[in-house]
Amino acid sequence: MNNRTAEIQRITLWGAVGNVALTIIKFVCGIVGGSAAMVADAVHSASDLISDIIVIVFARIAAQGQDKGHDYGHGKFETLATAIVSILLLAVGIEMTLSAYTQVRSVLDGGSLPAPESIALWAAVISIAAKEVLYQWTARVGRRLSSQVVIANAWHHRTDAFSSVGSLIGIGGAIMLGGGWTILDPLVGGVISLIIIVVAIRMLIPALAELTEASLPEETERRIVSIAREVEGVRDVHDLKTRQSGPYCIADFHIVVDPAMPTRQAHDITVSIEERLRSTFGDEMQINIHIEPSEDAL
Repeated sequence: MNNRTAEIQRITLWGAVGNVALTIIKFVCGIVGGSAAMVADAVHSASDLISDIIVIVFARIAAQGQDKGHDYGHGKFETLATAIVSILLLAVGIEMTLSAYTQVRSVLDGGSLPAPESIALWAAVISIAAKEVLYQWTARVGRRLSSQVVIANAWHHRTDAFSSVGSLIGIGGAIMLGGGWTILDPLVGGVISLIIIVVAIRMLIPALAELTEASLPEETERRIVSIAREVEGVRDVHDLKTRQSGPYCIADFHIVVDPAMPTRQAHDITVSIEERLRSTFGDEMQINIHIEPSEDAL
């Protein structure tokens, strides 16, 4: 297991420990404090463990190198994990939206939501603080490692914090302003759930694009061609094909050289191109270069 995978698993395991601890705290405080919102918040924290398990398992698979069945490595497994975690995040957002709508509808129809005790309020405060710390920590690691699945999992922590914000407002409003203000909980929760849905979709779209072999951004492709053309002896670069595979990119292209050039010199040119590209885009970049003779010299 390489250092990158070990770091992904380490930060995810810390998140899992946090989720277990918060699940217990929220559940106990929700029961003792008579807060249905906090009990539901506890279930949300428990569901985040599914995301943690997916990240740990798929990150280990993605770290495996090339083998007989995967000539380009296993990088797409990390992308698949990103898509799965994003879909789970989307499902959480939709569930929160429906739950908020149901509760608001109930109040508007003359129903009421239970007024909780202050212990549930403190559980919400602890949850918000702990989950925001986990979000910032996990997101920072994800950005440093260029791991979209870790960033997606970080947003699972933040959705839990958002959920607790809704609980805090609802619980606090009910305690300070009276039971009639418990409607603040589902109202705020509904707004937050829409934010969660937008974030999930924004993470899911690029993951699906990668899984369907979308090309790298045009700017990246132009940079690849420019680097290859800068190598002495390269007359032209064409037929570039690119794609992303987890944390690294893949590039296939043709270079045009002098037809009288010795094979060894042409090989040295391809090695130089590969070294320059990997110094720019990472050591794990996979490069396939086809050499063609210049037609104008034939």
